[in-house]
Amino acid sequence: MPKQRWVVLVAGLVAVTAGCAVQYGAPFLIPALRADGLTLAQAGLLAGCPIAGLLVTLVAWGAAADRYGERLVLVSGLSLGGLALLAGARLHGMTALAGTLLVAGAATAAVHAASGRLVLGWFGADERGVAMAIRQCAQPLGVALAALALPTLAHRGLPVALAALGGGCLAATALVLALVRDPARPASDGARRPGSPYRTPTLWRIHGASSLLVVPQFVVATFALVYLIDVQGWAAVPAGRLLAAAQLGGAATRIAAGYWSDRVGSRLRPMRLLAVATGAVLAALAVATLADWRVPALLALLLATMLAVSTNGLAFTAVAERAGSAWAGRALGVQNTAQNALAAATPPVFGLLIGAASYGGGFAVAVLFPALACLLVPVGTERLNRAGDLLSDRRAALPERQ
Repeated sequence: MPKQRWVVLVAGLVAVTAGCAVQYGAPFLIPALRADGLTLAQAGLLAGCPIAGLLVTLVAWGAAADRYGERLVLVSGLSLGGLALLAGARLHGMTALAGTLLVAGAATAAVHAASGRLVLGWFGADERGVAMAIRQCAQPLGVALAALALPTLAHRGLPVALAALGGGCLAATALVLALVRDPARPASDGARRPGSPYRTPTLWRIHGASSLLVVPQFVVATFALVYLIDVQGWAAVPAGRLLAAAQLGGAATRIAAGYWSDRVGSRLRPMRLLAVATGAVLAALAVATLADWRVPALLALLLATMLAVSTNGLAFTAVAERAGSAWAGRALGVQNTAQNALAAATPPVFGLLIGAASYGGGFAVAVLFPALACLLVPVGTERLNRAGDLLSDRRAALPERQ
């Protein structure tokens, strides 16, 4: 069903975009929070609350998707998150805001495991890189929407911004109900249940490398807006629009990376090369910021915004392929948990670091993480196993695509 596959993919993309606007859009509330009297570190802590909420539920949502299917999990998570945000918009105080963001992040975590399984079930290995990259565009698209809308909405009051995020989740729920269908699953042989894919270190190394690559991504995503305001003298709304455009560029780099991986038959070799490029651009950003070269620093910031997100789809595809359909939900849950554990810590830790040193010093420290990721990516294992993986994926996909 070629048409049905792409309809499901687009609906899943919208669903994950709505979830990501909630989970990763909170940094665009930082100017409003600081105007209310919070420090940068305190505002950064609140910005990390949705990501902290993810950590509690990601693996559980993945196990639910493995057992009950993707559609039910997507509907449940998005509707719960939307209702929590609408309820939180009626509350007052920073404690209530933190609780609302935590609950919304925990609920919308469902979109990550379930939407990844949809791609694994509906697409074959020779097109899965592009399909997963399109699905992974939801993160920069969600951030772009947040960058465009939240600074203006928050200027009218935080409840207005929360209500808009909640409404987006409920609209995405309706779309999933209308369009998403779970892929047919191949008949399982009860005598041959697949063993855990975690008996070898390959998945652990992919989780580790992709988690390290999340740190520069969230350093840039969290502090780019306040950097443009504090250092380069931009106003919040035009800075948000500029960063929204950069996020769209980030979506393009994810699709290009997925296409590249399908053509070369490798997810991990492109992932390593893009990690090297990300580290180089971050180093240029740090040098330009420390030297107060404003135009080069601005260009490096925009390029870092686009490159830092480019590897996510590759890592997710590699994890799903190695886990197989029986373990994909749980493996993607572990993947997201590992990534978001570092993502949740990044805003407050780098907020303290930037406050104590400078933006340039913070960007310089961020260079260490893609450098370490390059050492962890298990490219050698992929060269040994890739042909067999692709063959088994095609055989597994045949019953699902009839």
